Amino acid sequence: MSNRRPSLALAAILAGALALSACATTPVGGGASPAEFSADAFAWSTRAGQASIEGRVAFAQDGQAFSCVGNVGLIPDTGYTRARMQRLYGSTERAAVPAAVVRARSAGEQGADYRSYERAQPCADGAFRFSGLPDGSWFLISPVKAGDDIVVLMKRVQTRDGRMVNVTLGS
Repeated sequence: MSNRRPSLALAAILAGALALSACATTPVGGGASPAEFSADAFAWSTRAGQASIEGRVAFAQDGQAFSCVGNVGLIPDTGYTRARMQRLYGSTERAAVPAAVVRARSAGEQGADYRSYERAQPCADGAFRFSGLPDGSWFLISPVKAGDDIVVLMKRVQTRDGRMVNVTLGS
């Protein structure tokens, strides 16, 4: 499976998820306002790096344990994605929002080239890993399911000094 292309289901959730991203630390380039798509603002995320994010999904709500389904998405933190995360999830740090709520919220028009900056990895036995990342700020997105309930988890993570970051989504 490619480290760069999300599944269609994840892409739909990520598209909705990205509508909520309005406050982080990566500068926006190209003179665009933070809420406008600019390929220059995403350019840093395409560089090769030594950092990695290794994690697991562990989410429980109202006594129900949720399991990850499909892929975990990794999205570069830019002014554009922060604005989208804020609109979709009500936060730019972490959230657990029912998938139906995320889909119902409007994130505005998605930049035509936006998907080329998303990465995805399968969530196998609740675990995932992204490697070869440049230092920077990222959003992790994962759909989880318990019975008929689907919740989308979002968490902002920072890679620094080419090191591995251990993350638990849902806590």
